[in-house]
Amino acid sequence: MVETYTGHNRSNGLSYVDLLARDTVPPPAVYLEESPMPTGVTKVKTSRFWSQEEHDLEVERLWKRVWQMACHEDDIPNVGDTHVYDIAELSFIIVRASETEVKAFPNACLHRGRSLCDAHRKGLKVLRCPFHGWSWQLDGKLKEVPAHWDFPSVTEEEYSLPEVKVGHWGGWIFINPDPNCEPLADLLGDIDRHFQVPFANRYKAAHMIKKLPCNWKVAQDAFMESYHVIGTHPELLPSFSDAGSKYDAWPNISRAMSPSGPPSPHTGLENPDMSAFPEKKLFASFIHPISKHVFRRLEENRVEVTLPNGKTGIFDMKANHIEGEVTSADPHMCNWIGGKIAPGEEDTPIDFATDSPQAYRQAVAVRRRDELRPQFGDAVDKIGDADLIDAIFYSVFPNISPWADFNPIFYRFRPDGNNPEQCTHEVMFMVALPEGAERPAPAECTYLGLDDDYTQATQFGSYLNKIFNQDALNHSAVQKGLKNHPKGEVIFASYQETKLRHFYNTLDKWLSSETAPKSR
Repeated sequence: MVETYTGHNRSNGLSYVDLLARDTVPPPAVYLEESPMPTGVTKVKTSRFWSQEEHDLEVERLWKRVWQMACHEDDIPNVGDTHVYDIAELSFIIVRASETEVKAFPNACLHRGRSLCDAHRKGLKVLRCPFHGWSWQLDGKLKEVPAHWDFPSVTEEEYSLPEVKVGHWGGWIFINPDPNCEPLADLLGDIDRHFQVPFANRYKAAHMIKKLPCNWKVAQDAFMESYHVIGTHPELLPSFSDAGSKYDAWPNISRAMSPSGPPSPHTGLENPDMSAFPEKKLFASFIHPISKHVFRRLEENRVEVTLPNGKTGIFDMKANHIEGEVTSADPHMCNWIGGKIAPGEEDTPIDFATDSPQAYRQAVAVRRRDELRPQFGDAVDKIGDADLIDAIFYSVFPNISPWADFNPIFYRFRPDGNNPEQCTHEVMFMVALPEGAERPAPAECTYLGLDDDYTQATQFGSYLNKIFNQDALNHSAVQKGLKNHPKGEVIFASYQETKLRHFYNTLDKWLSSETAPKSR
């Protein structure tokens, strides 16, 4: 039976701050700060996730006016390198105009509107339209018009490319199409104090972009809280305190902190439960801590499910019944156990300390420090346990999610063209570099279509990709259900969905304002 009422406004058990106080190596002080939102649920109309009107309003009042991360400095390291940044139906060119300057322009020829760049390019000397050959210098000044004599009114002053505002933070390049926008620093505020490893000291070790059949907000919402773990990721319940997570919010930033070690409060257990993985292999078998259903991998796309009464059934990875007395099963667990696994990772072991949550945390932290010691030396002994083992993930309005210092995950969510019911989920590994280390070239991006399995992006490993696959089971189903929602509105929890409430409160300010809201 899951935890429901507790008699207070938090889950039972040790709070996250109290848990951190018991860690062998303490966390940065900023992790102990409490900055909750005012209590109360938030409701959002379902039409906002699928209507063209809402999409168009977001283009006009959000994407044309807000600071948004476009690319990384490493994506355009040399003069003449360009990056095409698309958001909804808008497109921009980010170009390294000189050794010290980055420029951004609308990706459209001023003659007939053709896109100047169809893809990212390296070492361009000019920005030349492939249609009729009009060209511009890298700084946007008009360079050449074939048969210029036939355009007597076209001058450099009027027909140089209009500049888009550019900002920089932590190696990332931001743009803002609004010429009257606030400084990027105002939107980001004091974000740097949250990261002891500056993003300028990290490099892109892995990169993928996956198309999803849902609104960009539906996708982003799914990665903003740990409330969904009990339904979507049951394999985490034995050693992950989903309902014990800590949530905070500041003007344009929000944070979730989910502890590893304590089992989910929904399980009723006090200590991590190794027995949930009877073969001590991550993908071989699993005993659900609440239902006690046993899921066992027979082969890819074949899962045997056994109930506590001994009845069994065989299912595919989508929980479609194949044979046996048991005719229904948890689709997320069928996907976890029976879904695709990258070659060589079929027997991935899982083994953790079960004496207490603190024993688990210490053991995993020691293992992580040993992994990092060859690169960082004894400096790893000062890294807090939480930084090494917990899920600490920030959201920066409107659409990026950098994780904490030694968890390399970095998300971005974008509407896919002019379709309000399709988006892209972008995942990067931003890995910390030891001081003085040579900076590697950024990883090539793997592009995945709507029907591609996340595990095709092998550089992220089967564990994380299978987590994403479980989430993906929800995306299209949520998008479908929103159009048939009996109440016509979704509801977000007062605390555990803090980040979602914070996002929609901020988004509402942007969409309801004739002028772009200011952060200060």
